[in-house]
Amino acid sequence: MATIRASCPDCGDVEFTTADVQVRISASDGSGTYSFRCPGCVVTVVKSAEPRTIDLLLASGVQEATNPLPAELGERRHGAPITHDDLLDFHDLLQRDEDWFQALTSGTVTDTDR
Repeated sequence: MATIRASCPDCGDVEFTTADVQVRISASDGSGTYSFRCPGCVVTVVKSAEPRTIDLLLASGVQEATNPLPAELGERRHGAPITHDDLLDFHDLLQRDEDWFQALTSGTVTDTDR
């Protein structure tokens, strides 16, 4: 098994084996990241990687995982996009109405409620 060196934001340079690393490649654009659990602080570190680095890691025997596209990308969109004011109105509704979910799903929220 190959030894890999990387840097942890807290511990600095660390070493581990290929079994401790996972490469993720985005299905949509081919960009990649690799992640490892730091042997010093045991925090999972995720770093973006150039294609050359991804190729080297995969050639060393690192496990690859692909990220499927989120299902939401295939959903039909209705209406105008939400605005900053929409978010503020929603926040206000959450703060003042204990039955906010009922109000939203029943369509009883009116302009006078805002």
